[in-house]
Amino acid sequence: MPDGGGGALPRKQNPASRASSPAEVNAYIQPAGSCILRAYFFTDWRPKPLNRKFIRGLHNLQPSPGGAVATIGTFDGIHLGHQAIFAQVREQAAGYGLPSVAMIFEPQPREYFIREQAPARLMRMREKVEAIYRQGIDRIFCLQFNRSLRRLDAGAFIDRALVNGIGVRCLVVGDDFRFGCDRTGDFSLLQAAGSTNGFEVIDTRSVLHVGRRISSTWVREALEDGDFALAKALLGRPYSIVGRVIQGQQLGRQLGIPTANVNLHRYRAPLSGVFVVRVSMDDLRVNGIANVGTRPTIGGLVRPLLEVHLLDWSGDLYGRRIEVEFVQKVREERRFADVEALVSRIQADITSAREYFARQSPGN
Repeated sequence: MPDGGGGALPRKQNPASRASSPAEVNAYIQPAGSCILRAYFFTDWRPKPLNRKFIRGLHNLQPSPGGAVATIGTFDGIHLGHQAIFAQVREQAAGYGLPSVAMIFEPQPREYFIREQAPARLMRMREKVEAIYRQGIDRIFCLQFNRSLRRLDAGAFIDRALVNGIGVRCLVVGDDFRFGCDRTGDFSLLQAAGSTNGFEVIDTRSVLHVGRRISSTWVREALEDGDFALAKALLGRPYSIVGRVIQGQQLGRQLGIPTANVNLHRYRAPLSGVFVVRVSMDDLRVNGIANVGTRPTIGGLVRPLLEVHLLDWSGDLYGRRIEVEFVQKVREERRFADVEALVSRIQADITSAREYFARQSPGN
C-alpha cells in the first residue's frame, strides 16, 4: 500500500410483488431445505453450467424454443432489491417451464452518456455476470449500449430485443422502468405490447430497509460514508471487490510494505481511503489493510487502484484472483509531505488493523 494517501399464464402473487423488507425477501428467496452458501445464494436454484448462456450483442439474440421469462436492468451491485427481482423471474420461469433471462447493458447507459462522471460501479462486468448466475438465472443477454441502441425507439426495442430477440413470454420489471430513445418507453407501453404480442408483464415493487427503497445509489452512499454494516444490510452480504493481482511498480516492497495491486478498470471507485479488509483467495482467508485511491504522495494515478497489504502472510499472488472484503474504514487517503511520513502513517494503519482483528471474536 505505497500511498495511503395472448398466451400468458395467470399472474402469480409472491412476496416480491409488493413493498417488502429484507427479512421478507430472504424468506422468499431461501426456500426450506435449501443449502445456503451465503445469505442469498443457495444451490437449489443454481443452474447446471451447461445450461448457462452468455450472449453479447443485439444481432446475436435468437428466440428460445417456446420463449423465455426475462428481466431487464443494469443490476449494479446485485442488492436485495435485485435479488427479489431474480427470485420472481425464477418463480415465473418455473411456472412457464421456460429458461430465465437477464438482459443487461455494457457500458451501463449512464456511463455512455456522461462517461467518467457516471456513478461509480459497485462491481465490474465479470463480477456482475457471476453474481447473476449465482442467483439462478439461466441466460444473460448483454446488449452493447452504443449509438445504434441509443437511437432505437421504444417500439423497435420491444420488437427487436424482446419479441423477436428472445421470444419473451413473461417480463418482470419495475413499474418505473423506462427504455428506448429518450426514455419514451414505460410500463404501460410494455403492457400494451404484451397484449398485442402475447407476453405477460409483471411489476416488481420496491424492497424496503427501515422504510427506504433499497437502491444502488443508497449502497454507494453507505460505502462513501464507510458504513459497511448498512451496505451489508442492503446487499445481503459484505461489500467486496474481486480482481486479478497485477504486476505493479513494486513500490510497496521497496518501502518494506509489499502489496497486492488490483486494477479497478474504472475512472471512479465507490469508496476511497484506507480500510481494514479480509482477503479471500482459493480456500485461504487472510486479514489485511488496503488503500483505494490514486497515490497522491508518490505520483498520482489517473484511475484509482486497490492496494492490499496482507498481515502475516507472504507469497506470490501475481495473476491470482482475490476477493477483498471491506470491514472498517481507517481514514481518508491524503498527500504526505514525504515518503518517510507516508511510511510512518502506513505502519500506524497496520497497527490499527491488527488491533481491530484482535478485538474480534473467532468467526466474526
